[in-house]
Amino acid sequence: MYIEIDESSGFCFGVVRAISKAESALSSLGGEVYSLGDIVHNRMEVQRLEDMGLRTVTHDDMDALSGRDLFIRAHGEPPSTYSRAEALGIRIIDATCPVVAQLQRKVVVAHEQMREVNGQVVILGKRGHAEVVGLTGQVEAPSIVIEREEDLSLIDFSRPIFFLSQTTQSIGLFWRLADIMKARLGEESMLTVDDTICRRVSNREKGLTEFAQRFDVVIFVCGKKSSNGKVLFSVCQQANPRSYNVEEEAELQDEWFEGCKSVGICGATSTPAWLMERVAEAIRQRYV
Repeated sequence: MYIEIDESSGFCFGVVRAISKAESALSSLGGEVYSLGDIVHNRMEVQRLEDMGLRTVTHDDMDALSGRDLFIRAHGEPPSTYSRAEALGIRIIDATCPVVAQLQRKVVVAHEQMREVNGQVVILGKRGHAEVVGLTGQVEAPSIVIEREEDLSLIDFSRPIFFLSQTTQSIGLFWRLADIMKARLGEESMLTVDDTICRRVSNREKGLTEFAQRFDVVIFVCGKKSSNGKVLFSVCQQANPRSYNVEEEAELQDEWFEGCKSVGICGATSTPAWLMERVAEAIRQRYV
């Protein structure tokens, strides 16, 4: 059986930067560092960093962290989190992805522009996702978050729209929704579209399609919390129906590999390379 790991899969720039910052902080500070939420949506990588001293906390824990070091992950946070940390005497280690930070600034500008014309800001994203919470929290005025075409019912099509996206959403879905908005508004000047999807992430869709088509079976490795993972796994499934999603090698199932001569292993932007290697080794040990 031939086994190949996709060279383009694994951590994106923002996650690599965040992990490096966390490892550096843990090494230099010589004590515990607290991460506001999972540093990456991958349970196995979180466990590795916890073994080094990283502790995952929530906003509810911040009152007890006075004088401690608090890590802001790549997903970013709203300004209220920074203000609260300063008031509590918490030292911030900011690893917000530069692409996300730029999008946060764009959300503020979008609201300023829409306020002048009684418009609305619409964001394509997963409700409750850390990045989306950070985006909607940039201003006090509400943003409309949509996840699918059915959510367009939340929009008032008699008013102007400024449409943006969470950085890890599907480009195809974003532009399909933009076209529907344009048609329903009737007047092109009523819609402002800013494609804020990260190209380092979105460009993987085409590459994954080509990768998945080359193998009898595709094993897609990602954490169950990964929004990007859900998008990219669906790309694999469309390209190859024999695509299977696992979080770790223990989830591999014998029947997947019946009659299989080639296996492609790939993953999300939150999937560490070492975990894909471990899954590949498990397949070699069990099925080759």
